[in-house]
Formats: sequence, structure tokens, C-alpha cells
Amino acid sequence: MLSNIRIVLIGTTHPGNIGAVARAMKNMCLKQLVLVSPRIFPSAEATARASGADDLLANALVCGTLERAIEGCRLVVGASARLRTVEWPRLEPRACAEKLVAECRGGADVALLFGRESSGLSNAELDRCHYLVHIPANPEFSSLNLSQAVQVLGYELHIAELALQQASVGEDKVTPGGLVTADIMESFFRHLQQTMEDIGFSNPRQSDKLQRRLRRLFLRARPDRDEINILRGILSAAQGRKSMRRN
Repeated sequence: MLSNIRIVLIGTTHPGNIGAVARAMKNMCLKQLVLVSPRIFPSAEATARASGADDLLANALVCGTLERAIEGCRLVVGASARLRTVEWPRLEPRACAEKLVAECRGGADVALLFGRESSGLSNAELDRCHYLVHIPANPEFSSLNLSQAVQVLGYELHIAELALQQASVGEDKVTPGGLVTADIMESFFRHLQQTMEDIGFSNPRQSDKLQRRLRRLFLRARPDRDEINILRGILSAAQGRKSMRRN
């Protein structure tokens, strides 16, 4: 199941950190490394810091956008050391690992996002996440190195998979059915925003805040394919009625 978990690094500044993350991942049986717009990659420094995890670097997927990095993922979690002004559903590392590993049963892909070394994930990037995971640390010195954060969460993922394997012995595997992927959700959010503009509901001064709250609502609800189709049908009907009134 760990092979279905993507470790996504966004805007990594120092190539050595990419290599250190690859080493931490291999320690914990994680295989999918995805890099979004790294400043320097490939790099001899990354290879040196990988200390034998060169295969993860060689097979790393390098993307220009976060949308490409999480395409096809059914669950997306963002790692953050900072409290945010907008409330995201928050998980502790152990609960986060259990949720990610359980989601992978049946072959679904999931993603765990890590932001820039200096500033972490932006609010726009967190908008793509179902949950936020926070590693409890010394409140007076809470900043972890990127590879340290991956190591902590990677350990929890490894332990969660071992526990699930033991619990699954002799049991039928139950997998979540019909849940939509991140790219399908993003298409729905674009449709929702366009419909709100078309019917005159969206206030430009409050649009970003309102859209963020609606994202939290629907990501928390985790609709399946049929539910998304119903919602998009409602949006299309609202757009059509508005168009008829104009005519």
C-alpha cells in the first residue's frame, strides 16, 4: 500500500533536501517521489545526500504544477507547521497515516504534500487538500527540516501499514468505492465558481474566502462520482435558467 502514497515536495530550494527526503522515504518503504518546480534538480548534492536511495531520485516525477502532481489521487493531505487563519480539518500524524494507508487499499493513489523550506505550503496549495497534518513539537522551536518531517510521517505510515496488514489477515479487504480524484474535484470547483459568477451570487470582495470555505465543505464531505454528477447537473441547470432569463 505504501507504493501508492506520493510524497510531493513543492518548490524545494536546496537539492540536498531532496536527496535527504529520498533517503528517509526508502527507510520507510515509500517509493513515489514527486517534485513540483524544484529550484535545482537533478543534482550531485541530491544524489550524495540520498545515500543509496538513488533509485527514488531516478524515478522521481518532476512537474510544473501541483495539479499534475496530484492528478488521480483520491485523498490529499498537506503538512504544515503553522496555524492558519482559515481552519482546515487537522489530523495528528498517527491518525493521518492510518487514514492515508486505509485509503490505499484496493490500489488508490493518495498524496502527502510538503511545502517550501522557508514558507511551507501556500493557502492556495492547502485549498487542494482534504486535511492538514501537524507534527507536534517544542512550541519554542517547532521548525523541522524537510527530511525530518518526511521521516516522522514516513515512520507513522510504515507502522500504520504493518498494523493494517496484521488486522487484515483472514479478512476480506474493504475498499472505499466510487470516490472521486483530485482533478475531478478541481473541475467541479471551477464549475461551481463559474456558476456562482453567472447567477450573480459571488461577491468579488468575498470570493476567495467564500470559495475556500466551500472547498472545505465539499472536501470534508468527500462526494462520490454519482454525487458529483448530481451537483454538476444542478449547477448546469442553474446556468441554463440564468441564460434563459437574459434572453
